[in-house]
Amino acid sequence: MTDTSETELHREQRYVAGLYDRLDALRRETAAELERTRRAGATGTHQARSERDAMARLFEDRIRQLTDVDERLAFGRLQTDEGVLRYIGRIGLRDDDQQPILLDWRAPQASAFYQATAATPLGVRVRRHLATRGRAVTGIEDEVFDPEDIPADATLNGESALLAALSAQRTGRMHDIVSTIQAEQDRIIRSEARGILVVAGGPGTGKTAVALHRAAYLLYAHKERLARNGVLVVGPSRSFLQYIEQVLPSLGESGVVLRTVGQLYPGVDASAVDSAAVAAVKGRLAMAQVLRRAVHARQVAPTEPTTVTVDNERITVPPALLHRAIRRAQQTRKPHNVARVTFVREALADLTDLLVDVVGHRGGTVDDEDRRMLREDLRTAQDVKVLLNTAWLPLTPEKLLGDLYARPAYLAAVSPELSQAERALLARERSAPLTVADVPLLDEAAELLGELDSGGDARRAAREAQHRRDLENAEAAIRNMGVEGIVSAEALAANFTDRGEVLTTAERAAMDRTWTYGHIVVDEAQELSPMQWRLLRRRGPLRSFTIVGDLAQASVAEPAASWDEAISALGDEFRLEHLTVNYRTPRQITELAERRALADGLPITPSRSVRDGRWPVEATRAAAGALPDAVLEAVRRDRAIDAEGTLAVIAPDALVGPLHDRLAAGLDEPVGFGAEGLGARVSVLGARTAKGLEFDAVVVVDQEGIATTDGSGALYVALTRPTQRLTLVDPA
Repeated sequence: MTDTSETELHREQRYVAGLYDRLDALRRETAAELERTRRAGATGTHQARSERDAMARLFEDRIRQLTDVDERLAFGRLQTDEGVLRYIGRIGLRDDDQQPILLDWRAPQASAFYQATAATPLGVRVRRHLATRGRAVTGIEDEVFDPEDIPADATLNGESALLAALSAQRTGRMHDIVSTIQAEQDRIIRSEARGILVVAGGPGTGKTAVALHRAAYLLYAHKERLARNGVLVVGPSRSFLQYIEQVLPSLGESGVVLRTVGQLYPGVDASAVDSAAVAAVKGRLAMAQVLRRAVHARQVAPTEPTTVTVDNERITVPPALLHRAIRRAQQTRKPHNVARVTFVREALADLTDLLVDVVGHRGGTVDDEDRRMLREDLRTAQDVKVLLNTAWLPLTPEKLLGDLYARPAYLAAVSPELSQAERALLARERSAPLTVADVPLLDEAAELLGELDSGGDARRAAREAQHRRDLENAEAAIRNMGVEGIVSAEALAANFTDRGEVLTTAERAAMDRTWTYGHIVVDEAQELSPMQWRLLRRRGPLRSFTIVGDLAQASVAEPAASWDEAISALGDEFRLEHLTVNYRTPRQITELAERRALADGLPITPSRSVRDGRWPVEATRAAAGALPDAVLEAVRRDRAIDAEGTLAVIAPDALVGPLHDRLAAGLDEPVGFGAEGLGARVSVLGARTAKGLEFDAVVVVDQEGIATTDGSGALYVALTRPTQRLTLVDPA
């Protein structure tokens, strides 16, 4: 029921204005507290410093949260059967008397705002939606569940808020859907945190929005557990992460780590993409065994005796000596570089015995001090260093992988499960840049190799002991201040450094390859290879995952036929939920895209669009040489309809450059190029870059070219990006 009476609008405006007054007051109070804490300095006992750091961290996080939630602070109201009014918003607010004046949308009492229906009202008589612009209430809409509350002249229109949101112009950034979450989405968002949840659905069904809101909900509902290690969101591309980066802060959460798979190894930011055939080989689980053998192959003794010179003494080293040392090191089952400490120790002990025998044969006597000096002579002798390194060379993951790709004989010796043609696909120079598909192989190699420095274990133990002491101090500080559940002791302890640096969860995680997350969200999950899933399994040992995707949109060379197959590398059971309502794409566009997908044999899940579009799908053909001009004309026609909305020209990669140049020369506004140009209202990009994004209008160029070069799934992606209008421009 739409209620536009001035009395109701003014009443809601006064209440919302009061909420903003309270928000501003909290900002001022928190900023003043932070300033007082900073003025206190960093002197005093470690306990006192811990308490100051804890308070500063608390105040900084709170200010950030209070700033990020300003837009649409309150968006709904519930009137219960008892007549109680509950306002729903992005965060929870209390007045000076600590009485709730705004419910966080994630609170249990707010769930009825999303789940109540006329058949199951959940104790709600009226659900009100508040439309706002800035801090002004511009409209209100009521859904009445008790017939006695419906005025005789009322007009019921419960979907207006949703349809208004769906019809709104896109800005190049994803908006949260917190005010329009639907019941099927809310049930998934609030579902159990433990275990693996797979959310499958076609384009426009809200998979990404559900996943991000679920991350925000879990951080609220399981704050103490998840604040410790954080939540990781893995997206398919940098452009996708840029597109979604403001969603979680707008929901009051800023402690989430956003990464592509190419950014999951410290010090590496891979964006280069292999060909589909090469990526398919690198992504196979068999590569884990290839790498294991590759490491084992670097632990090998010579087949013939070796003569070494140590301080003018020549000794002959039999192969069996090094074989014994290698075997003893391998029996520790430690990573290669860590086990090398055992190998060197055992080999030097046996070499010392040999050298003692040489000295003894000359009639000399050797006491314990002499033995110690002889061992030191062996350790520093160049011949001995060469001998030990030849048998067991310390390795970095980068060197291991580079050698594997650059040495065909080495690769052939450790990869019997690969064909000669597959090995040829992996061949490349050591200087070649790392690709996205290399990152999980680097991570696998790092697991097998361990730390390179032989003193790493001791330093790690010292760091862990210091961290335990910091943790004890942090826990004591939090108890003393009474902020349990608000500040994580783990997060606080991680901020204690000699330089007083304060690191975010993302910064700490980026520097630590062994970092594990409390929950992991994976979007466009159909694109991940088994080796990439294996990497994520190490990052999420608790097996708490939200996985969203659509098998029909896969652009990999060997797409999975089922979710069992797609995520089999995780090795655990999972719960599967389906989203079948298309909230983004108008019916005309959805039907066209699904017809094409079915004709291409894609395993789509048919969806139902909630709205019809105002504009029919336009289609035109042009001679190959005239294609850029035809695209320019199509863009001009669409900009005449809406010059403020976002428009994407999606084309085969080979056409992206020429089309961008033609549009840049022919339009009176900036034209973005590829992933870096998504900030412009008009942009030209490939189908892979467009994955996960949405635009007001889309011009798809050369459908068959996209399907041929990037696959039918990529064409399905391109056709389903628009929220309003679609134009097809194909070669004649």
